[in-house]
Amino acid sequence: MRQLGELEAEIMDRLWAWGRSATAREVRDDLNRKRPIAYSTVKTVADILFTKGLLSREKYGRAWAYLPTCSRQQYTAARMQHALEGNPDPAGVLLSFVEQISADEVRALRAALRSAKRPGGS
Repeated sequence: MRQLGELEAEIMDRLWAWGRSATAREVRDDLNRKRPIAYSTVKTVADILFTKGLLSREKYGRAWAYLPTCSRQQYTAARMQHALEGNPDPAGVLLSFVEQISADEVRALRAALRSAKRPGGS
């Protein structure tokens, strides 16, 4: 799974934060608080995210309302999995990652490993 472009990330961030579906107009209105952006641009990028499978959509009057198909955590986990799959030394990648994260993140990782449900009970 490839990294999101700048506008793709901004759209996904809003939809993840809102926790509800929203139209391209609503997203555009929120983005316009920081910088001007055209409705057609937001609509095009939302349609691209739909085509990529990151958003679902349903008709809301004459417009489409978009909703993420996965959580931010699921998206990030898929990116991490993709990075591991593409490397001949996944253990080395994981070691390098753990060496770079904070003590709080190490504690969170340990807690996640303890609570992870693995197939076969291991």
